Amino acid sequence: MKIGLAQLNTTVGDIAGNQEKIADAYRRAAAAGADLVLFPELSTTGYPPRDLLLRPRFVEDNLAALERLAASSAETGMVVGFVGRNERRPGREVTNAVALLHGGRVLATRSKTLLPTYDVFDEDRYFEPAAETQPVEFKGHKLGLTICEDVWNDEDYWDERRYRRNPAVELAQAGATLLLNCSASPWHLGKTRARREMLSQLAVKTRCPVAYCNLVGGNDELIFDGASTLHDARGRLLAEGKRFDSDLVMAELGLEPPGESSAPPDEEQVYRALALGLRDYVRKCGFQSVVLGLSGGIDSALTACLAVEALGAAHVRGVSLPSQYSSQGSLDDARALASNLGIRYDVIPIQAPFVSVKDQLKDVFAGRAEDIAEENIQARLRGVILMALSNKFGALLLTTGNKSEVAVGYCTLYGDMCGGLAVIADVPKTMVYRVSRWVNRQREIIPEASIAKPPSAELRPNQTDQDSLPPYEILDRILEEYVVCLRTPAQIVAGGVPEADVRRVVRLIDSSEYKRRQAAPGLKVTTKAFGMGRRVPIAQRYREL
Repeated sequence: MKIGLAQLNTTVGDIAGNQEKIADAYRRAAAAGADLVLFPELSTTGYPPRDLLLRPRFVEDNLAALERLAASSAETGMVVGFVGRNERRPGREVTNAVALLHGGRVLATRSKTLLPTYDVFDEDRYFEPAAETQPVEFKGHKLGLTICEDVWNDEDYWDERRYRRNPAVELAQAGATLLLNCSASPWHLGKTRARREMLSQLAVKTRCPVAYCNLVGGNDELIFDGASTLHDARGRLLAEGKRFDSDLVMAELGLEPPGESSAPPDEEQVYRALALGLRDYVRKCGFQSVVLGLSGGIDSALTACLAVEALGAAHVRGVSLPSQYSSQGSLDDARALASNLGIRYDVIPIQAPFVSVKDQLKDVFAGRAEDIAEENIQARLRGVILMALSNKFGALLLTTGNKSEVAVGYCTLYGDMCGGLAVIADVPKTMVYRVSRWVNRQREIIPEASIAKPPSAELRPNQTDQDSLPPYEILDRILEEYVVCLRTPAQIVAGGVPEADVRRVVRLIDSSEYKRRQAAPGLKVTTKAFGMGRRVPIAQRYREL
C-alpha cells in the first residue's frame, strides 16, 4: 500500500480554507499514486477548537465540509479528522472523530477513545469517548483508525499510564493489519524523539505498520511540529515528514527503510518552533507586521531575530525607549542589532515624560524615597508608547520577557508586559543564551555585548538582575524542579541547591501568579509552560516553604 501523510497547517475555524487544503493535498497524493491519504486530527476545524465546539453552527459547517470532501473522493481513500455528532445519550453532544472517505462517500467513521485532560488538553469537556472500536476493511487491509492520544498509553512504553485501555493494541487484537493515527500533538523540546521511539515500539508490539500524520503550525500558544512518520511492522522508520513545515510525505509499505537523519540541535529546534508559532499567530490573527522595544539586552534581541525569521525584516519595527538610566552601551547594541537585521529602528526617549509624571506625583509622594514605583513608571511609559505605535500602524506588539523573569515576577504589569504575544515566555534565561549563540553561529547578528553583559532592566543606576536574584543557572534549575517536575522546596534543597535561593525563588514564583494571569499568551516549547496548561489559584495561601 502506498500511503500519503498530509501534514497540514490548518487554522482554527477556517473550515472552508481547511477543506481546500485537504482537497489540494488529496489531489496531489492521488496523482502520485497513493492508495490512501492520512490527514491530521480535526483537520476540518483546526485544533484545538475549544469552545467553538459549543456552537451548533460550527459543528454543522464542519459536517458539511466533510460531506463535500467525501463527494470529491475517488479511488484513492482519505482519512480525515472532523467533529462528529454523538447520537448516544446521555453523553456529550460531539465526538473527536475520523472518517474514511472513498468512492464518493463516507465509508466508515471512528471516534477517539482516550480524551486527554492534563496540561494544555481539556477534551473531556467537549467530547464523548468511543465505547469500542473495530478495524475497517479497505483494499484488502484491515485499518485500525486511532486519533492522537489513542497511541499514547502503551504499558510497555510508559511507566505510569493515565488510562486503563490501550486502543491500538485492542485494534491489533481485533485483526487490524495497519494502524493509522491522525494527530495534533503539541510540540515541546524532546517530544519528536520520544514520539518516534514510542511509535516504533508500538509497531513491534502489535506487529502492525503504524502510519502517523501530525498537524503542523501554530494555533494560539501551541506549536505543532509535523514530523509525520511511517514505521513498518519491525519498527523501522520508512518515512518522516519535515519538522515545523507543511509536507506531503509519500511512503510505501514493503520497501527497505532509508538511513535515519540526525535530529537538529535543541537550540535550532526551539528557534524554528518559535518562529513558526510567531508567524502563524501574526498571520492567523490578521496582522501584517510587528513592533517591539529594543533595550540592547539579549531577550529583546532574540525576539527581534525571531520576528525577522518569521515575517521578514520589512515587517518588523524596533523601538529604543531610553531613559536617563539607559547606558550608552545598550543604546549602541540596540542600534547595531537593528542594523544587522535590516529592520526599521526608531528612538523615542522617555526621560521628559518620566520627569513630567514624577512632577505630577510629587505632592502625593512627598516624604517618600524613590523606589520600585518610579522604576515601574518608566516601564509603563514604554508600554504606552509601544501600544500607541501598535494602534497607529496596526502592528502587533511583541513582549520580550523570558520564562525566568515571568516566573519570579520580574516584569511590570501594563509596562513591559504590554503586548499581544509573549514570544519567549516559555524560554528560560539560560536557554535564551544558548539559542542566541546559535543565532550567531555563522556571523554576529546579536551584538556580543548583549550576550556577555550582566542582564539589567536599567531602571536605576548600576542595576543588575543579580542584585536580587540568584545566578540564572540556579534560578532556572529551581524553576525546572519546582514548576515542571513539581518537587517540593525541601526536595530541591536536598538535591544541593542553597536553601536561601530556593526559598526566595519559590516565594517569588508563588506570589507572581496574578501577573501571569494578565500576561499575553506565550508560545509553549517546554513540557510545562505558564499559561493554559498550568492552573494555579491566585487567591490562595498554601505554601510548602
